[in-house]
Parts: sequence; C-alpha cells; structure tokens
Amino acid sequence: MTSLTSAPPAGRTSPDRRPRSRLRFWRSPAGQPRWARPALLGIAALAALLYTWNITSSGFAPYYSVAARSMSVSWEAFLFTSLDPSATLTLDKIGGFLWPQALSARIFGFHDWALTLPQCVMGVISVLVMYRLVRRWQGPAAGLLAAGLLTVTPVAASMFGHAMLDGAVTLCLVLAADAYQRAVRSARLRSLLLCGLWIGLGFQAKMMEAWVIVPALFVGYLVAAPVRLRRRLGQLALAGALMFTVSLSWVALMTFTPERDRPYVDGSTGNSAAAMVFGYNGFNRLHAGLIDGAAPAAGAARTSPQPGGTDAPGSSADGPGASDPDTGSTGAPGPDTGKPGTRGPGAEGSGGTGGTGGAGDTEGTGGPGDTEGTASAGDAEGTGSTAGTGTGDTRGTTSRQPHPDPDSTSALKLFESARYAPQIGWLYPLALSALVHGLLRHRKAPRTDQARAGHLMWGVWLIGTAALLSSFDFPHTAYLAPLAPPLAALAAAGTVALWRAHRKAEGGARAWVLPAVIVAETAWTVRLASDYTGFAPWLIPVTVAAALIAVLVLTLRRTAARRRFALAGMLAGCVAMFAAPAAWSLSVLDERHAGSAFDAAAGPLPAGLPTGKPSISHRPGAGGGPGGPTGGDAGPTGGVGAIGRDLRTSLTPAQSELLAYVEKHDGNAKYPFSAENWAAAAPYIYAEGTPVLPLAGMHSTSVTLTEYRHLVASGDIRFALVDAAGAKSSEVGSWIASACAEVDPRAYGATDRGSEKAPAQTLYRCEPSDATSH
Repeated sequence: MTSLTSAPPAGRTSPDRRPRSRLRFWRSPAGQPRWARPALLGIAALAALLYTWNITSSGFAPYYSVAARSMSVSWEAFLFTSLDPSATLTLDKIGGFLWPQALSARIFGFHDWALTLPQCVMGVISVLVMYRLVRRWQGPAAGLLAAGLLTVTPVAASMFGHAMLDGAVTLCLVLAADAYQRAVRSARLRSLLLCGLWIGLGFQAKMMEAWVIVPALFVGYLVAAPVRLRRRLGQLALAGALMFTVSLSWVALMTFTPERDRPYVDGSTGNSAAAMVFGYNGFNRLHAGLIDGAAPAAGAARTSPQPGGTDAPGSSADGPGASDPDTGSTGAPGPDTGKPGTRGPGAEGSGGTGGTGGAGDTEGTGGPGDTEGTASAGDAEGTGSTAGTGTGDTRGTTSRQPHPDPDSTSALKLFESARYAPQIGWLYPLALSALVHGLLRHRKAPRTDQARAGHLMWGVWLIGTAALLSSFDFPHTAYLAPLAPPLAALAAAGTVALWRAHRKAEGGARAWVLPAVIVAETAWTVRLASDYTGFAPWLIPVTVAAALIAVLVLTLRRTAARRRFALAGMLAGCVAMFAAPAAWSLSVLDERHAGSAFDAAAGPLPAGLPTGKPSISHRPGAGGGPGGPTGGDAGPTGGVGAIGRDLRTSLTPAQSELLAYVEKHDGNAKYPFSAENWAAAAPYIYAEGTPVLPLAGMHSTSVTLTEYRHLVASGDIRFALVDAAGAKSSEVGSWIASACAEVDPRAYGATDRGSEKAPAQTLYRCEPSDATSH
C-alpha cells in the first residue's frame, strides 16, 4: 500500500496491470495510489454539495442579471455584452463572465439557479484541476489536500454558489496554471500558448484581474523551462502575443466597430472601451485620473470615502444625473446616426435626481428585510440598487457605511480586516512557512528543478496578488478569490513536505519545524476566530486541544510509541490547522451564512455588516413599473424579484397592462418605449425580454436629446415612461414631458398616479411631428 510519505510515484503503467475500463471512473489511473481517485471524487462531491446547496435561492445581482436576460434573448446583446436586448448600452465592464450564464438561461429559462449553475460547474472543475496541478508537483497526497483546501476556502464556497464574475476568472487562472505546468516541464510551445489562451479568456471575465498571474508564470518559465534562454524568451513572447490578442479582442471589437453599429460603452465618458477597461476598471482604481475618458472609479484611492459621495457610481456629481453645458441638444433632429449612444456620464442628465445607482461604493449587500432602499448599489459588481434607482426617490441613495470595518482600507487589510481575513486568510502562516521551507530546501537544486519552480510560481502568484489587493480599496470580498489557489497549493504542499521532513528527522531543530508551524497556525486561527465565539463556540477549544495533542505526539523522542502514534499526531495537527476554514465553508449549508449574489462571504460577518442573505423583494409600484399606477409600496427597484422568484412573472398587473397597451399601439416601432434608466427598464426586460430603451446605464447616458428626437421623428420610438424627477431634471425627460402627449392611465388599467413611496411614472406618447414642432 502506498503511504502518505512516499515520493510522487512514476507515471508508467505496470505491465501486470490490466487496462482500466473507462466506465470505472472511480478507480485511480495507473501510477496513482488506489485511494487517490475515490478520495478525489469525494472531495468533488463535497464541492458540488457546497456550491449547489442554495442554488434555487441564490438570488440575482440586479445589474448583471438584467444584462444576462438581455443576452439570453438577443445574440447582438450577447456579443457586445449589452445591458438591454437592443444593444444600446454595454455594462460598465466586459461581460464575458455572463456568456455562460446567458447560454444557461437560454437553455433552461431565466431563473436564478440557471444563472448560478455555470458557476457551480466552474467551481467543481477548479477543484478537480487543482488536484491534477498539485499532484504533478508534489504527489497525490498533496494534490488531494490542495483540492480539499480550495473547496473549503470560505470565499470560494460562497462565490461558486452564486452568479458572479469572480468564479469564471478563478477557473481560468487555475486552467492557465495547469497548462503552464505542462509547458515548464517539457518546454512545449503548445502548452504555453494554451496558458496564454486561458489568461485571455479570464480577461473577458474580469479584465485586468486575470493578469495577476502573469508575473508568476513568466518568472517560473523563464527560470525553469528546460531549453536555452533565447528559446524561452521567444516562446514567452509568442504566448504573450496570444494572451494579449485574446484579452483585447472585445476591446478591439468595440473600437473598430462603427459607433452607429454598436452599443455605447458604459463606464466611459467618451464611448471608449479601452478607457472603460483600463481606466474605470483598471489603473484608475489604483489612482484616480490615470486614464482619461473613464468614469470615476469607485475603488480608487481616497482619504475619506462617504456613502453616496461624489466618487460613487451613479452619484449626482458624476453620474448620468449631472448636467453638461455642452450638450447642444436643443436643436432639430439630426442626421441618422444609427444606434443611439454618443454621450458619456452627465451628457443629458437623463437620470434626474434619481441617478442610476444606489450611490456609494459599498459592499452592495442589503440587510435582511431591507425594503426601503437602504441597500447600497456601490460598485457595479454589487448593484443591489434599491428604492429610488432611477425613480427620483432619493431615499434609495442612503447606503450603509461602505467600510464598517476600519481595517478594510489599511494596507494590511488582508491580515487585519475582520471582513476579509476570515474569508481567505486562515492558512497564511502555513502557506508562508511552506514557501520559505520549499525555497530553502531546493535552493541548491538545478535550474530546471520542478519542485523549486513550483514554489517560485505559487509564491510570486500569492505575494504579487496580495500586494496588488493591498494597494487599493476593493469593494467586494470576491476580489480575494485569486488568492485561493496559491494559498491552497502552498498549504497542501507544505503540510506534506513538512510531514515527510519530520519523519526523516533524527532529532534536533528540524524535528521542531512541523510542531512550530502547527503552533503558529493555531495561534493565528485563535486570533481570527476569537471575534466569532458565538458562531462556533466549540472551534477554539477543539483547535487548541488538537494542537496540543499534535505537538506532544510529534515531539516525542524517537521511540516505538512515536512511530506508532506519529500519524495520529499529524492528523490532530491537520484538525488544528484546517477546522476553522472548514467550519466557515460548511456554514454555507445554512442559507443565513451563504453570502449572496452581491458579495461572496461564508460564515458570520463582522459587526456593522448585515448578516444573512439580503432581501430583495419586488413590490408592485417600485421604480421599474409604471410606478404610481399600481399604487403599491416602494421597494427595491430594478424589477428584482424576491430571491428565488421567477422574474419572468415579476410584472405587476399594471405593468403587464401597460406593456400590452404599448405593444398594441407602438406601430411595430423598434423600441416599444423608453425608460429613465436601466432600473426602470429592468422589469420589462426580465419578464419578456422586451427591447426597452434605457436612457441611462450605471454611469452613462445612452442617447442625447438630438438622437432621441430623431428616433421619435423616424418612428423608432412612440412611447416614453418618465417619472416626476426625470421630467424636471433630465433634458430628455423634460422634452418628453413638454412635447409629447400624456397617456390617460385609465387607458391601460391604472387607477393611481403613484404614492409617496413610489414616485409616479407617467406614460407619454410621442408622434413624429412632436420631434419637429418642439
């Protein structure tokens, strides 16, 4: 029987072993221990259980789910990752992460579980690839432990169970490392090119975050590939060229497609995909204003962030609600410009006082039962936009303090933050000890030594990513996900390597290394867990007791008793080191601790943050409706239904009658009607995939007044839904209210003109003659 202490076995098939049937997938391949495959399948089953347990109540992230719905009904919206089915306005980032979600919704129908399912699959694949990746490097025992540790990393346990963008980029990074490992062992260009391809696809999922792995792979290959330096550099150049080509393909598509034939780029002030990607979502996060033409970046460095401040997306200072003296949009309809969209933030003020976001770059997580718009929208990733989103109800801009944890803005926040450290940082001492131990152990190895190359690659990945995350104020815990693979790999490799070294030690200082690491890891665990004694009161006593047992057993003199109980001591040490992250991750089986589609967070949250899953109930009359005509109470807008609800049936009776009225009288117009912003259009997009024209996105307006009048003059749009705030402060809304005829609410079954909580949404009918006579 192969022991846990044996070296990685050779990959050759024994001549006495019969060929394994492909149907017997539970049996280990030749060259691996018999227990390897069954154990791996057990870990994969645990991962699938954690990720899918709450799939039917995983919820929606309003901003992204609107785009996913649009992309599921329109291939043009799918290609351009557009917010609306008519592809007039993009997301404020590349929406490649939504491609799997949109395809799933197209196949299974638009449900929250259909959007989450691809992330669950990605999580299980990541775990399986993690095993293969670490097994090649340190053997099957380390591979299994790495797969298990990735599974029970709290941020991963929550992230892969919800529809969010970070799951896709994490999978791409793991697959890129897997391809790199094959390349660095054999210097095969094909494998290195595949590595570049995976990084490029990761860029489509979360842009520059996918590039965090590039320094690690570059250094590792440059140092350890078994070919001459000149060839190494040439191969890296080719792989880099492919990586940049794939990474920038969507930016190139948007750049070289004429503006009239593509949607406007939200997140930019000049319809520039490059500015949106590298400015708003890139360098401007590190320092505001580095890239011109980008919308203000929510994560940019600043001294005193304030809820709803002017640096927040959708705020009145920078968002679509701002006025621009250079609009020049009061003249007659201009020439046919094709698709609307030549203005950036503030061009038309179409958002009115309602803006387009909940204001404030916050976590984007609303509290349980929060129905008054107090959940913040924040950075676009967590758009839990609430009452007032585009409706003029400014109560929706009251957000929670963006950073209730004072350490979350510190350069040491990955270690000090009560919000971030428990989600990713349980294994810091073990991983760092493993890195130092591995580099010292193989310091005299040949240049091409794969063990040292692995420590070098994982170490650069871990330290480089941690340094980057420490340099700016990121709004969501899911940003921590790229740290999970290197932490799991180093911790697993270190555990096995330290155990092997301890077994070989004859005494002296080397025999104390493993017990010392267990003590350090236990002390760190107690420090992190001490803030949450009410969550798992048994955790600290069990951890300390297991650590004491491990240290006592592992420090026994070399006797028969030590050899007999050494493995038991090591197992106790594993309990001490891994019980805490496992407890946090297993807590996702309780929906209260599973996180949400807005933010990945397993286990309890620190004081000052709401606990449990936010309530996003859709209540009739909330901003996206005809609003007031239903007479309902205000709730979170954007047409977001209660978590787990089928949003295809989310229209209220009044909204359904309004839509039926418009479709009956629109004369086959290109757009059935326009809405103040994406949130007001959302219920109709959710329910029917209706190509409503949103006048504003998260940061940008999609049409100027000149363009809108041309759409009216050409008959492409006949109706407009405007609220009271938009009629006063939005130039397009003001023109609609003054030039177009108000439709009697009784014509489409409405009996009320709104309520105090839900500002009235007025339906107007615009005739082509209105565009030339006013």
